[in-house]
Amino acid sequence: MLGRRRHLSAEPESHGIDLAPMLDFVINLLIFFIITAVFVKESGLVLNRSTGVENPTQSDAESIVIQILANGDIYVDDRQVDAQAVQANVQRMKAASPESAVLIVANNAAPTGVLVEVADEVRQAGVFDVTFNTTE
Repeated sequence: MLGRRRHLSAEPESHGIDLAPMLDFVINLLIFFIITAVFVKESGLVLNRSTGVENPTQSDAESIVIQILANGDIYVDDRQVDAQAVQANVQRMKAASPESAVLIVANNAAPTGVLVEVADEVRQAGVFDVTFNTTE
């Protein structure tokens, strides 16, 4: 008789784990990341893209042309220079012609790191009017 009473007075069985606290936590994380993602600012370069079908204008003829070849060689004013010498050359040419912009002409196979380094050197030279173009 005692064995039978135990079965009748036993507590109800648990049918699983309560997921409500975990769902609350996940929803709070989701809200946190949505709110903080709005305030993240990405910095980048502002590019003046040419369409390739434009005719050269007078301002293009006055531009400071920097060429980057497929092997990574850099030419400023038809002279081969090192990446660290780009800033000094651009400053010198900009002082001679203050209204001129910079045109970076890179080969399609040119290393991207060299292109970024040249663009960074031009920015450090104080020139913000930079146009990029590519060649085959």
